[in-house]
Amino acid sequence: MNFTRAQRYLLSLCSGILLSISFPFTGSITPLVFIGFVPLLFLSEDLQTKSKGGWHLFLQTYIAFLIFNLGTTWWVANSSFVGALLAFVFNTLFMSLTFVLFHVVKKGLKSNWAVWTLIPLWISFEYFHFNWDLSWPWLTLGNFFSIRTSWIQWFEYTGVFGGSAWVLAVNILLFQWFRSVWIHKNKKCNKWLIGSVLLVLLPIVYSLTKLPILNFYKGGSFYHVAVVQPNIDPYNEKFAIGTSNEQQLQRFFKLANSVVDSTTDLVVGPETAISQGFIESRLPGLPFYSMLQAEMRKWGKAELLIGASTVELFDTKHSRASVYIPGQRIYYESYNSSLHIPQKGVSSFIHKSKLVPGVEMIPFSNLFPFLETLAIENGGTSGTLGIEKEPRIFRAKEKLAPIVCYESIYGDFVSKQVKQGAPFLTVITNDGWWGDSPGYKQHFSFSSLRAIENRRWVIRSANTGKSGVFDEYGRIKKETKYWKEAAFSYSIPLLDGRTTFYTKHGDYIGVLSAFLFILILITTIVKVILSKKK
Repeated sequence: MNFTRAQRYLLSLCSGILLSISFPFTGSITPLVFIGFVPLLFLSEDLQTKSKGGWHLFLQTYIAFLIFNLGTTWWVANSSFVGALLAFVFNTLFMSLTFVLFHVVKKGLKSNWAVWTLIPLWISFEYFHFNWDLSWPWLTLGNFFSIRTSWIQWFEYTGVFGGSAWVLAVNILLFQWFRSVWIHKNKKCNKWLIGSVLLVLLPIVYSLTKLPILNFYKGGSFYHVAVVQPNIDPYNEKFAIGTSNEQQLQRFFKLANSVVDSTTDLVVGPETAISQGFIESRLPGLPFYSMLQAEMRKWGKAELLIGASTVELFDTKHSRASVYIPGQRIYYESYNSSLHIPQKGVSSFIHKSKLVPGVEMIPFSNLFPFLETLAIENGGTSGTLGIEKEPRIFRAKEKLAPIVCYESIYGDFVSKQVKQGAPFLTVITNDGWWGDSPGYKQHFSFSSLRAIENRRWVIRSANTGKSGVFDEYGRIKKETKYWKEAAFSYSIPLLDGRTTFYTKHGDYIGVLSAFLFILILITTIVKVILSKKK
């Protein structure tokens, strides 16, 4: 193996392109993800044989992962060019450093099995990326299969990290085969090829056996839901000066009333459907609330779950999101909230917990408060929003799991809501920020992953689309068109008696990978130190 510099950069380009066109809606040629890392593995192997350090590999992997990030999530720039630029630069950096660390470990261990350390190292990176201030798990490898639900019914045991391990394992096997045939000229060494084919096919075959041809729900109860897609432009209308909650709710109720009947149990509206912020404790006395209750009385028994921009007041600093009002000597916090309004009883709020970095939350501003001045204004607020400390559900007539926008990417977060007894999932979102791009399509498809992981139906209300319904196998049962007013009703079975392995244990593969990563790192350091003493 002796690649020229030009050939190494060509391998880098190939990897970036393969990963980009295999991602949902930026190519959607999913099988190519199984060879997307092979060029990078050859890069690492070539530089290792030449005893070149990680810096050479970093430059070339950075190109590959930059192409991957740009090719799949370029649409983020439609919302904020600066925010997108920072996301591309830093997310590419984290991916490149992870692969370089793998290269260093493989070089230090000097073992044939060292190539397999890529799996726990990469999944450790993905797991870490789910759980810190710069969280951006959109490009988790398991997400590639959100449009291939018939392949991944086994995600009910593993979650998306199982998909990441699957992708990397097949890539490693194919790399071993290509290396044996092309580099070492061993034409008879087909064990790696056979292994990779089996590793691709067996999970798919198993998955297909899990899919029923017909669904019959015997002995269970059904829940009747109405979903509203008001299609209000978030840039020029929803948060515009002079608009009011009353105006936007009139539009909402006009759509809702067209599909609600006496059997409807719940009406679901999108994220920030009540866009003009208000103090939560003062809700019952606000004019739009009286209008809202009058409209709901027409429905009969139906309750309402809707998104709202809300505020709470505190006498003392409550969290990093608290802002001091000098003249009144109080603090306030802004929230992106879910609001549940029953026909009888008290309305309640749950605040969004997983915030979009740079838009709803300023990373590390708890350590460096001056960073709040760099906030990107989006949706009428800027700076860090308040959050719930733990995932919560509404204790309504049926337990309701509100999942607001970005939260729908976090499998472990959703599983904790299901463990609290939620018989189905509700995603409320506003994907209009990204325009007619792959972004809203990708986000829509990710709901299928949450359905499979927890074996729960998913109801999705999006301000500008797509709204829809997914069954417990992740199959789309109903979907609306993008940038169109829409409302529909649907009856879903309540599956609260079933709990999957993933629901019980969450991202256990991420945790195990993190432990393995630490062990691998310690082993590598010890081996390098001992080799230098010889």
